[in-house]
Amino acid sequence: MASSAQSGGAGGGGAIASNPRVWIVVGIAVAGVIVLAEAARRRRRWLRDRAGAPPDAGAFCDRFELSPPQQPPPPAARHLLSGLTFAASDNFEIEGYVAGFGNPDWKRTHEAPRHTSVTVTMLQKQGGTCVCVGRTVMDELGFGVTGENLHCGTPINPASPSLVPGGSCSGSAVAVAAQLVDFALGTDTIGDVRIPASFCGLLSFRPSYGVVSTLGTIANSQSLDTIGWFARDPCVLHRVGEVLLPATAGGLKQTKQFVFADDCFQLLKVSNQKTLHAIKNAVQTLPGYQPPKHINIGQYLYSNVPSLKEFCEPATKLQEGMSALKALSTVMLLLQRYEFKASHENWVNTVKPKLGLDISTRVLSAVNFAHDNIKSLYAIRNELRVALKNLLKDTGILVLPTTAGYPLKRNSKERLSSGFEERMYKFVGIAALSGCCEVTIPLANLDHHVSLSFVAAHGSDKSLLRTILDTYSLIQEQVVLASKLVTTPVTNGDADIDVDASELLKEKGNSAFKSRQWSKAAEFYSEAISLSDTNATYYCNRAAAFLELGRFKQAEADCDRALLLDRKNGKAYLRRGFAREVTLNYKEALQDFRRALALEPQNKTALAAERRLQKLLK
Repeated sequence: MASSAQSGGAGGGGAIASNPRVWIVVGIAVAGVIVLAEAARRRRRWLRDRAGAPPDAGAFCDRFELSPPQQPPPPAARHLLSGLTFAASDNFEIEGYVAGFGNPDWKRTHEAPRHTSVTVTMLQKQGGTCVCVGRTVMDELGFGVTGENLHCGTPINPASPSLVPGGSCSGSAVAVAAQLVDFALGTDTIGDVRIPASFCGLLSFRPSYGVVSTLGTIANSQSLDTIGWFARDPCVLHRVGEVLLPATAGGLKQTKQFVFADDCFQLLKVSNQKTLHAIKNAVQTLPGYQPPKHINIGQYLYSNVPSLKEFCEPATKLQEGMSALKALSTVMLLLQRYEFKASHENWVNTVKPKLGLDISTRVLSAVNFAHDNIKSLYAIRNELRVALKNLLKDTGILVLPTTAGYPLKRNSKERLSSGFEERMYKFVGIAALSGCCEVTIPLANLDHHVSLSFVAAHGSDKSLLRTILDTYSLIQEQVVLASKLVTTPVTNGDADIDVDASELLKEKGNSAFKSRQWSKAAEFYSEAISLSDTNATYYCNRAAAFLELGRFKQAEADCDRALLLDRKNGKAYLRRGFAREVTLNYKEALQDFRRALALEPQNKTALAAERRLQKLLK
């Protein structure tokens, strides 16, 4: 019996071992234990991290609620910002609350103001039921670029918690990015709003100098300070502008043109092809936009801002542009130091505030600032505004990266390096010194933290905001599309080399065309097409050369190809119309001229051609 029982037991074990259902149950049980253990581990880690994390992502230094005054009944009430909440940086004065300017010694030595800043008051009175919920952390005294603060800590960048949020208005950027408020105010002196917007993946706006009142904010540099704001949504960015900007800040004509600063894009680590391709495609789907223009903005400034040469380092002809951009940031920083010293030297020397190491270095440089010719700094500012006005006129919008560098990791030692600051300030000085308005928008689906800036002439604020409102979703769609279409890794420069080479060939073709060397121009355009056969401009330009050479059928074929790639190409319709007119296809030619006019209603050449053919067809 014993042996039988033993045998039965062994037989039962074998039966279990050979039963697949049993093993499935066991497997599920083991997997469940593992999942529960992992869930418990993650929850412990989440609780640990949560316990160590500052409340509200560390964005606020003061929490309060300023309810707006009672609104007049409709239709008198304007409700552009009804129901929205906002915050302001720690240098905005609020009645009854002492502003800290990012430093406890400043707060300790100043009294609560009797009046609230003009900007906050305007938002509450004219924005509808718009509520200010507090003041946000900023770099001490408005200096700094990382967003780190010795006393308040560093707000957590919601886009990338391991990276700095950017400064000086770090708290305002984080409050918006973390969805704690709908929009937030800051002061942009030398990129203090634009840089954190770039780091945190937000939209921001720096208005033209002097257009929005800075009364009721603590100045860092009076001739550079502007009121700026952050938003996640272009509609909110635009609506804040409708409240704060005067009616006279219009500017741009309905027909606009993007001007790409090619030399600035070449400094980015991400593929130029992705960025430029996305914007061009977005623009080409919009009516009323001229074909994009390309420029070496550094070289342009070197040639058109004569006083800047005093601050340029010795450079070869090819390096003059980069030298000019670096000189521009140098002048911007010198002007900031001079004006900070004029406003705050006595307080710094009397109070001797406790400052973070990198901020202390900047403040001491400002307080000890001495320059032989201050007038030259202001001369450059005036010359720069004139140069940009001549470049952009009332149709142009300069497109460039917001910065030439990318966010640092939190607590990185590199924050003190001059190289990091130089990369941050290389492009922001264009708007800061000229007083032009600038919008910054994030780019989705691109490697690194990349944002674009759009700069328009002084006083074109409302038109620029309207342009971004119209183009923002298209740009983001095109960026996503470009990121899917371009498969070449960023580390492999072949794609960029092809794009750069084809653009160079196109420019050579344009030069030959201007010199009336039609055959040579056609050859250059053909070579550009061989490198990049999806660019409508190359086919359209070659069609122009073929028209001059009397090769009308080839010109028509090139225009057909250009219109397949870009159905909004007004020049392609115009040139195909000429080719068809010469070959006596008058009806088709008239249709093309009318399509060109639909895209460019003020095109005198197309209008004259339409009238000419209407007479012929009577």
